[in-house]
Amino acid sequence: MAKAKSVYACTECGYETGKWLGQCPGCREWNTMEEKLVLPEAAPSRSVSAAGTVSRAVRLAEINTADDPRYNTGMTELDRVLGGGLVKGSVVLLGGDPGIGKSTLLLQICEHLGRSLDILYVSGEESVRQLKLRATRLGVDSARLLVLSETDCMSVVESINQHKPDLVIIDSIQTMNIHELNSAPGSMVQVRECTNLLTRTAKGLEIPVFLVGHVTKDGNIAGPKTLEHMVDAVLYFEGDRNLSYRILRAVKNRFGSTNEIGVFEMAGDGLREVENPSQLLLSGRPLNVPGTCVACVMEGTRPILAEVQGLVMRTAYGTPRRMSTGFDNNRVALLLAVLEKRAGFAFSGGDTYVNVVGGLRLDEPAADLPVALSLVSSLRDLPVNEGVVAFGEVGLAGELRSVTNAEGRVREAARLGMTKCILPKQCLRSLNKIADPGIQLIGVKTVKEAVEALGG
Repeated sequence: MAKAKSVYACTECGYETGKWLGQCPGCREWNTMEEKLVLPEAAPSRSVSAAGTVSRAVRLAEINTADDPRYNTGMTELDRVLGGGLVKGSVVLLGGDPGIGKSTLLLQICEHLGRSLDILYVSGEESVRQLKLRATRLGVDSARLLVLSETDCMSVVESINQHKPDLVIIDSIQTMNIHELNSAPGSMVQVRECTNLLTRTAKGLEIPVFLVGHVTKDGNIAGPKTLEHMVDAVLYFEGDRNLSYRILRAVKNRFGSTNEIGVFEMAGDGLREVENPSQLLLSGRPLNVPGTCVACVMEGTRPILAEVQGLVMRTAYGTPRRMSTGFDNNRVALLLAVLEKRAGFAFSGGDTYVNVVGGLRLDEPAADLPVALSLVSSLRDLPVNEGVVAFGEVGLAGELRSVTNAEGRVREAARLGMTKCILPKQCLRSLNKIADPGIQLIGVKTVKEAVEALGG
């Protein structure tokens, strides 16, 4: 088999040369030469897949997917984020901060999948002995799990073609390299070409592949942005390493929704699933303390109750500070302006802090009302009743807009023992069919009415 070679091509005009140039001779643009792999001229002109078979077009009606169920990973939270399980031939990119639990999660699912599938775990960061030690600590002892310590992507593909496993795990993609490329491992060119090679192998053999990706200091996956376009799903592991729980979120998924999240707890023996994240996020909540309010937000199809904390204090500087964790800082400024203009609460002379407990990030507009109530509670130094939950979008006129799935939010709040729910009045129409919601429903039209309802 003839080896591929690397050339430098201009991203603007396509001019190719054998060495890197600062200025393209074709279009005279600067810093546009990028390295890429090309097949030698002696290569066959037929389109050959990574599996060694010639590609051919087939009719859509002839494709049968009835006998191709998704693989159950053994973790309900991971299956939910993937859209119901792992699809054959899919390439999933898992990113997250160092030490967040990416490798631990993938090694744990090997214990369940290894009962019926052959798995190839490729590590470019650890030796096989180190992998064995970590697997022993996690209780992973599958007889069908093959481990390989290798950084050469071509050798990895040869091992895949040789063993024909049912699942491949690459930990991590930044450690893989192709010798024909002059770039160092982890560079944009190496990451892109290695991902392209592994993706073609996965599609040709219909083998699902997990790729572990490192992240930069900005939280983005290291490498070119095209890396996320090449794979089928992109999952992010979020959470503070100093805290015990982790959140798995999908930002791209060709086979499912991107709104679902999975919640895990890091323990001494690995990651554990959290079946009731609301109870976890509300555990340890202070009672009868000003500046706290319970919010009910939707994460995909799952309603989650989270604690929102607000703190308002007199500023020591000429310009008040506005800081938030887990909530958009610009949204906080908007809510403060609405509360001051429409409800008559003066926030302009005080520093304002907003925090969402548990490392959860609230991006849904339904979190506007509980954030506003927590800030008013801190300003007035009056606690919100421990049984109160709130949700609703706040408009610039101070009005409350309806939100989706009000019934699911109310049922989740009642299930966790909440006694009063403050919500937009428009949502009451969709809740009339509930005979006994098990919780007092208070519909309000404006944010000012919502503040008045706290004392009712």
